[in-house]
Amino acid sequence: MFQLFLIAFRNLGTHRRRTLLLGGAIAGVTTLLVILMGLSTGMKESMLRSATTLATGHVNVAGFYKVTAGQAAPVVTGYPKIIEQIRQDVPELDYVVQRGRGWAKLVSDTAAMQVGVGGIDVQNEPGFRRVVMVKEGSLDALSRPGTLLIFEKQAKKLGVKVGDTLTIVAPTMRGTSNTVDVTVGAIAANVGMMSDFNVFLHAATLRSLYQLRDDTTGAILVYLKDLSQVPHVQARLRQSLEKAGHILMDNDPRAFWFKFEVVNREGWTGQKLDITNWEDEISFISWTLTALNSLTGVLIFVLLVIIGVGIMNTLWIAIRERTREIGTLRAIGMQRRRVLLMFLFEAMTLGALGTLAGATVGLGVCLGVNAANVTMPDVVAVFIMSDKLNLAVNAGSVIGAMVFITGCTTLISLIPSFLAARLKPVTAMHHIG
Repeated sequence: MFQLFLIAFRNLGTHRRRTLLLGGAIAGVTTLLVILMGLSTGMKESMLRSATTLATGHVNVAGFYKVTAGQAAPVVTGYPKIIEQIRQDVPELDYVVQRGRGWAKLVSDTAAMQVGVGGIDVQNEPGFRRVVMVKEGSLDALSRPGTLLIFEKQAKKLGVKVGDTLTIVAPTMRGTSNTVDVTVGAIAANVGMMSDFNVFLHAATLRSLYQLRDDTTGAILVYLKDLSQVPHVQARLRQSLEKAGHILMDNDPRAFWFKFEVVNREGWTGQKLDITNWEDEISFISWTLTALNSLTGVLIFVLLVIIGVGIMNTLWIAIRERTREIGTLRAIGMQRRRVLLMFLFEAMTLGALGTLAGATVGLGVCLGVNAANVTMPDVVAVFIMSDKLNLAVNAGSVIGAMVFITGCTTLISLIPSFLAARLKPVTAMHHIG
């Protein structure tokens, strides 16, 4: 086997121009694949980070309360007891918080906009502090009732700065409108699409706006130490909460505001809990990641087809040029299987060297882009869920890409290699002579 590898390596060295052309094409495809995988992984990480900070936990215990059969509010009553049960039932827990939820009009002296309102206790939100970067004011201002955190794009649209007063207008559970004046305590950096329509204020202020009791919240957000445990924890909470006497909604993998129409049509009153995960709550924007992955697959397929045709043509030419060599090797006793392996090893060596070079360049590009801290335009930031371009490289994925492309180049070479092995010694030598 070592001799076959040595022959394959020497043959590649003999035809340097052809080797560099095909090897460069393979390296280019590998580089592109590594960069696209880095972009896809970076988008998923940004999406996860921003979503699980602004809108959802890894697992959520939310639900609806209906005063009448046709009027639902996205609230959970008696949430302290539910949090206590979650702490007992989820040993994988990192931390758990409660968040108020609402949809309201935010009004300044010059403009108004509809926003999703989150009521938080910022002192108990370590993840919020890690992700949200305050540009003006202080995050600690949210520890005081009557204060509000908005994002840069919202501040620009409303024409406000830290210390200005805004009015929030929202309908209560009883169908009447209520208002509350709040002071802008902090303006944070944009966090992609999720920050376009979310603002945050003290939980007590949100309860006052919606006239809710102190033991009522919008959702309980459960954060886990290991994200892979999300499906198991979600299933376990459904069982344990139902066993504890809570009425649960049927599983519906959508964000909570998509469920209002269904819930309002149902003829029940009282409380029903809804157990979801982070992917359910951001399903309305995850299409961007799916679209990128689909585009990556199509692009790589087209490039592999082009490279495959090039490899087959190159091997056809190599076989014609080396017909005497093949005939001589067969005449001195080399078996067809070893002739086949010789050409396969040549293609595999070319693929391995090309993918290694391409992966190295791709990793270098990803590291360089991350080090440059590239700021993206608003239009692009909306889709990649971050105002900074982040290319997250996973070593396992890079190795998998190298193995995949090398395997494809090797398989593509099977047909010409098999035909070369089928050449009869006398015919091959006569052909050249």
